[in-house]
Amino acid sequence: MVMLPLVISIIFFILGLLGTVLPVLPGAILIYAGMLVYGIMTGFKSMTVNFFLIQALILIIIFLVDFLASLIGTRHFGGSKQAIYGAGIGTLLGLFIMPPVGIFVGPFLGAVIAELLLGKQLQEAIRVGIGSFIGIVGGTLLKLLMEIIMIVYFFIQVY
Repeated sequence: MVMLPLVISIIFFILGLLGTVLPVLPGAILIYAGMLVYGIMTGFKSMTVNFFLIQALILIIIFLVDFLASLIGTRHFGGSKQAIYGAGIGTLLGLFIMPPVGIFVGPFLGAVIAELLLGKQLQEAIRVGIGSFIGIVGGTLLKLLMEIIMIVYFFIQVY
């Protein structure tokens, strides 16, 4: 029965998309897992090794986007190397201290605090923090788009 594996996969996909916006769940990993579960439950009849390699490549790119988004936003708005580190530390702390909002607030605060510690003016530090925030939001939107592409490719492959 193909219906049960499909339903289970769709649940994984929904949780994965939610996990991208609410980072307490590993978004892209859940989407990939949903595809693996479908493959295992159906004996990989409609899925090839190439399919899984392409999906794994997209998954790796999603991780890179996650890592680089705040960095690029911070740098684009004139942030120092310390602000980039501050945004990274802020991201990690934000995830643990106040999930899921912390993923957006943490990088902003981390970049702002780092710039202030370097002696920058508050207005300039806030501008860098906004750049970090814009990078995170842009990265999240890009990750959602890539995850939707993964899901669409899954349905093309399966049907």
